[in-house]
Amino acid sequence: MSMESFAPLMFAGLILIMLIGFPVAFSLSALGLLSGFIAIQMGWFAPQFMSALPLNVFGILSNELLLAIPFFSLMGAVLEKCGLAEDMLDSMGQLFGPVRGGLGYSVIIVGFILGAITGTVAGQVIAMAMISLPVMMRYGYNMRYATGVLAASGTITQLVPPSLVLVVLADQLGQSVGDMYKGAWGPSILQVLIFALYTFFLSRFRPHHVPGVPKEARTLDGWALWGKCLRGIIPSAVLIFAVLGSMGGLPGINTAVATPTEAGAMGAVGAFILAAIHKRLNWTLIKEAMTGTMRITAMVVFILIGSRVFSLVFQGVDGGKWIEHMLTSLPGGQVGFLIVVNIFIFFLAFFLDFFEIAFIILPMLGPVAAKLGINQIWFGVLLCVNMQTSFMHPPFGFALFYLRGIADTLFKNGAIPEKVKSNDIYMGAIPWVIMQLVLVVIVIFFPQTVTMFLDKEVKVDIDKVKIEAPAKSDFGAPKEGEQNLDELFKLTPAKPASGASN
Repeated sequence: MSMESFAPLMFAGLILIMLIGFPVAFSLSALGLLSGFIAIQMGWFAPQFMSALPLNVFGILSNELLLAIPFFSLMGAVLEKCGLAEDMLDSMGQLFGPVRGGLGYSVIIVGFILGAITGTVAGQVIAMAMISLPVMMRYGYNMRYATGVLAASGTITQLVPPSLVLVVLADQLGQSVGDMYKGAWGPSILQVLIFALYTFFLSRFRPHHVPGVPKEARTLDGWALWGKCLRGIIPSAVLIFAVLGSMGGLPGINTAVATPTEAGAMGAVGAFILAAIHKRLNWTLIKEAMTGTMRITAMVVFILIGSRVFSLVFQGVDGGKWIEHMLTSLPGGQVGFLIVVNIFIFFLAFFLDFFEIAFIILPMLGPVAAKLGINQIWFGVLLCVNMQTSFMHPPFGFALFYLRGIADTLFKNGAIPEKVKSNDIYMGAIPWVIMQLVLVVIVIFFPQTVTMFLDKEVKVDIDKVKIEAPAKSDFGAPKEGEQNLDELFKLTPAKPASGASN
């Protein structure tokens, strides 16, 4: 066996162990160490090559950017339980209630707003399903539409800043988190518009699927209704501006006054303040939020360590060159590369979550994209749009699992009159996955959807750069104690060494 054929075997082994279902972090470490032992025995690299592994691991743990992950996780965990979702869904539901599909519009808009302040899919899907699913069933909404819109509006959290996925993508691609956030705003808004447009057409062609809420069911109107809406929106907007604006993650803000880690810490403090405003801040909430944060952070660290073990050996046997050669030779240039990569990511998302894809696959693809001249922010946001589907894939999507679990709980508690069928959840997800893939196609062929909010790149033509030396008179007369330039560069004959003959 040659080293040239070993890299493809390692990659095939990577896909195989990920399909087995054993925890990816430990599988990667085992595969990497086994491959390293084989490579040393075959003489492809010296044993000393593996001595770089401890330094790589310590390099991961000392990465200050990744400190933003526990802070943003804590912020999201607190906001899940502070009552903000309940208040916003109730007020938005009554505001859009009279319109056909009004409850769907309210779920989409609240999902977008919550995504911009929480960054967690599980809590968002569960919170919105607990509140909106009984109401939608009560007023005769089509079950497949109801389950689909609830799951899809929760998954948009992965695309809307301050998404944890964008932090990880920025780190893996070596880009600014603020620029990654700016680039994600265009596709995020487009995704909301696509979802709303689908609801609009459904309300026109199948109005019985998305009926309006009867007048007698609306308890608020006028200024009382608007006041309740604003009480949920204004604090959220302030928190979004404070967190994202401070790190230059909002369009039009080109100066960052805080690092992502500092912005995340400020967001966590803001989340505790919002919880206190809603009178939900207690020790139970704090304990649950910290436990959830600990689990996410530990998972990320172990996946990072496992991926680093694998990638070190993979690069040692020239796996990076094999990947680069294979992908750069694809027909179609940049577009061909992006289409193949996104198809690959789409199918991987059936089995892997976004952290595993970002830490394991992206380091192989990023250098190839850079060599093809693809903007790294555009590439990162595009993959983030695609990785949304990992939560919606029937039958493995985590958002569908969350929805299945909360629907069963609601039925057992008597909150909904009938049990939600798994078939309705899976079939209801398909139109929304298609809409997410439509957004992937739009971002591939219209990169301006990502780059329009980024700072304009300043291009300098080196051939036109002129360096003019100042005139002699510009130097002025020499000051006291300084030597004249003419004298400084005057050549003087060297003195002969002592005792030397002439």
